[in-house]
Amino acid sequence: MSRELDHIWSHVQAQLALVVDEATYRIWLEPLRPVELVDDRLLVEAPLHTCRWIHERFGRVIQMAVELAFGPSARVELVPHGHSAAGAAPRTSAPQLGNPKLTFDQFVIGDSNRLAHAAALSVAEMPAQAYNPLFICGPPGVGKTHLLNSIANLVFAHDPSLCVRYTTGESFVNEFLGALADRRTDEFKLRFRNVDLLLVDDVQFLERKARTEEEFFHTFNALHDGGRQVVLSSDRPPRDLQALEDRLRERFEAGLVADVQPPDLPTRLAILRKRVHHDHIELPDPSALTVLAERVRSNVRTLEGALIRVVAFSSLTGRPLTAELTGEVLDSLYPNTILARRRAATVHDIQAVVCQQFGISSSELLSSARTTRLAWPRQLAMYLARELTDDSLPAIGRQFGGRDHTTILHAWRRASARIASDADARAAAETLRAALTHPQP
Repeated sequence: MSRELDHIWSHVQAQLALVVDEATYRIWLEPLRPVELVDDRLLVEAPLHTCRWIHERFGRVIQMAVELAFGPSARVELVPHGHSAAGAAPRTSAPQLGNPKLTFDQFVIGDSNRLAHAAALSVAEMPAQAYNPLFICGPPGVGKTHLLNSIANLVFAHDPSLCVRYTTGESFVNEFLGALADRRTDEFKLRFRNVDLLLVDDVQFLERKARTEEEFFHTFNALHDGGRQVVLSSDRPPRDLQALEDRLRERFEAGLVADVQPPDLPTRLAILRKRVHHDHIELPDPSALTVLAERVRSNVRTLEGALIRVVAFSSLTGRPLTAELTGEVLDSLYPNTILARRRAATVHDIQAVVCQQFGISSSELLSSARTTRLAWPRQLAMYLARELTDDSLPAIGRQFGGRDHTTILHAWRRASARIASDADARAAAETLRAALTHPQP
């Protein structure tokens, strides 16, 4: 038993050496010796004159290292050399896995998320062997968090012995600042660097936070160099995180960058059908889902929120959930996002109307020229193509001279910002929208 205990204790010492500097480890932690392990209680001997100070300064770090080596139920007690047991050291929380309800089974696959889903599944099945790091990017509400949680849940289900930690960029920042204030950075490092899989949602929150960026840089390196898996998500691709240090962006781009876009109409319908089936919602009129899918286009979160509101209204009023009822609820809830079109506009329609409005040719609109005369009409046309058609971003890009989907997304963001702040731009956009959604007979 003594030989086995010494062997396991060597793992504890290795963990402790990772989170404190060499001098601190040699002076205070290396002299610790395991005495006995009874059930889940580990007795550890410390020098008589430093035992209390070690307990106060390093107690939590030692407890976490012991849990990693002996199991989550292990409890460490520091005792002075030759004396009886002291009080138990504080326990720490178990690794966080995120939302157990968000799994791959509940994720609806479509053209807008197929690559990201396939990459996430590969990472979950072969951590640190497929894509490391995996960087999933896309606008809010399109399923990035769902994919990260799905990875965490599948990895833990396949091998509960693996240490999995899911967090958000905001939580990482807050925990690190708290650790700095309480002088518990050693404990913080142990919590985030001694895991097999680290998933960080909304990593863009680290921007403009220099000390936290520095800590995350070293955490990332420790995990990646140690052959552990890192999965990140952001509302932008790494190259657009301009406020991050270059060395972090370079590491994010070193793996696979997979984007997720707002779902197209077939995917939105599939999401609604799956939600109705999962929640056992009574649906006498299936066309109600078609109305929802056609009218609410921005993201999955908004789509599911609209379904909840329609179901609640049906329940409270006692009216059956029909297409007519759905239309009434959406008219009041989403007056600015309703697309009541006589016919669906195509990208070609949009290009033709924009060219006519601004007095430019189709070849000029699709050219690579970036003059002011062409840049704004082109951005506006791309913006309208995303707003008024069900085409995916790659499909829109192909119809704009073979441009990349990120170019379309960038144009949409630029146009959205200009329309929000510039009355003339807003008027031009509304005029074009009216011409496309209510064409003259």
